[in-house]
Amino acid sequence: MIERNDRDLTREVVDLTGLTVSALARKLRVKAADVSAWIRGRSLPPPECVEVLRELIERTGVSEPLPGPRVQRPRLESRIVCADSREYISRLPDESVDCVLSDIPYGIGLAEWDVLHENRNSAYLGSSAAQKSAGKVFRRRRKPIRGWSSADREIPAQYYEWCGSWAAEWLRVLRPGGSAVVFAGRRLAHRYTGALEDAGFSHRDLLAWLRPRAVFRAQRLSVVYRKRGDLAEAKKWAGWRVGNLRPAFEPITWCFKPYAVTIADNVLDHGLGAMNADRFSSLTGSSDNVLRFGFEEGEGGLHEAQKPVALLQALIELCTIPGQVVLDPFMGSGSTAVAAARCGRGYIAIEQDSGLCDLARERLALIPQGQPGDSGSIRD
Repeated sequence: MIERNDRDLTREVVDLTGLTVSALARKLRVKAADVSAWIRGRSLPPPECVEVLRELIERTGVSEPLPGPRVQRPRLESRIVCADSREYISRLPDESVDCVLSDIPYGIGLAEWDVLHENRNSAYLGSSAAQKSAGKVFRRRRKPIRGWSSADREIPAQYYEWCGSWAAEWLRVLRPGGSAVVFAGRRLAHRYTGALEDAGFSHRDLLAWLRPRAVFRAQRLSVVYRKRGDLAEAKKWAGWRVGNLRPAFEPITWCFKPYAVTIADNVLDHGLGAMNADRFSSLTGSSDNVLRFGFEEGEGGLHEAQKPVALLQALIELCTIPGQVVLDPFMGSGSTAVAAARCGRGYIAIEQDSGLCDLARERLALIPQGQPGDSGSIRD
């Protein structure tokens, strides 16, 4: 004979939580038909399901939030690490960080650290007299879309391979549902996105940061012909240019580590997977995936690829809660660590350049005492 309290248990859970039969079945990892049978009193849930059902009822009576995620994982102390991130991350425990936020090298030859291939033809990173006269913004020659040789056209594939050299380790150290938010250049963004997906990440969204300043570098085609002495062609092609449109935005790929059941369950288990839309809107002015941030007074000029701290803080607060840990494998001047410390998150920030590591420590030292953040730094 079926005990009345056991028969009513499943119905009570549905009434208290608002879960559908299908959702409850997924949570219990049984068939929906089984749950329906329990509700109707035709059969009893097995002991392991009874235990989960009773836990669900107990939680509905808790007025205060639970103290933390149901699944505990290793927690790392905040630190600045002077090392090769690929080697250092390989030594971190599984599922020990909550978010990866990084402005990775774009592979477009911004500087020597941004050359991620073996090709060294005579034109790459060179400069012409015209570039030198134009000043800093044209100090290096980059690649045209097609490239000068077959070796040049291998650069995108080589960039993908470089991204693949670290993507799987990012996935390993990230907790289920944790976000990987990555800045990269427009030219090769699809390559690093593919590398992340091939490593096991799921793609969530593509965001855009509207840069406060961007230079239109495309050369006038009429000037090219005029220098060749072909005035007729120069007149014919007036208004045309060689190159790209003004680079007004930079793409930000938002990926996540897959979770076991639903986002709602993963939030309870790991505190990750959902987004704090209200907080994000308060920081950005909207819930749009187009972000408009400039640098604060005196903030810029520390690194060639520097990003505003306020922009990074908005991204951190979008997908983490205070006390969680943000990993930045390509720290640069330390802006991600500064943003994390400002909003009460921990950080693991890694950079090979010891001078930049010292700069990051100096920036973190300026954060007011009592604000959660740095609990030490190491040199590896």
